[in-house]
Amino acid sequence: MRVIAGKLKGRQLKSGSGKVTRPTGDKIKEAVFHKMGPFFDGGTCLDLFAGSGSLGIEAISRGIDHVIFVEKSTTAIRIINKNMQLLQVESQCDIYRNNAIQAVKILAKQKKQFNLILIDPPYEKADYSKLLNTITAGGILKNSGLIYLEHSPNEEIIFYPDYFEKFHAKKYNSTTSTTILKQKIKYV
Repeated sequence: MRVIAGKLKGRQLKSGSGKVTRPTGDKIKEAVFHKMGPFFDGGTCLDLFAGSGSLGIEAISRGIDHVIFVEKSTTAIRIINKNMQLLQVESQCDIYRNNAIQAVKILAKQKKQFNLILIDPPYEKADYSKLLNTITAGGILKNSGLIYLEHSPNEEIIFYPDYFEKFHAKKYNSTTSTTILKQKIKYV
């Protein structure tokens, strides 16, 4: 597993063994970041179900200023910390040990907003609709912000069309599909 592009391009990342994490493959990561960016002019990112931190670190490499990683597993958090130290990006990262829904609620109370939210949970164990509803209710995605969802091809992503538009969707193989949603601009 490696960083695909940007200032950290080619750098190797640590990953967990067994069922600790299921990192996004390099080819999928390259394809989806190409659709989302491919590079960012600053901004903030929320990496839910962060695992090894691979997606959030890729965002930093491509120009995101700061990433908040959310992960429940202490083993995965150790891996994220190792990767941050290995790549010397600790000043651009925060790690929250929490479940995704609770973390979103806390971030909403803190009035945090993000340009990019990465959602890559253990497949078929996450309630994508509930998570998207919590993100919507909390107002944590900036106008025109993106949400990246990685999921099983069997999982239908249901979202509010008044709040999001489908920016991109693709099935990569028998186990992985991705959906990118874009926040609709709210006029006040």
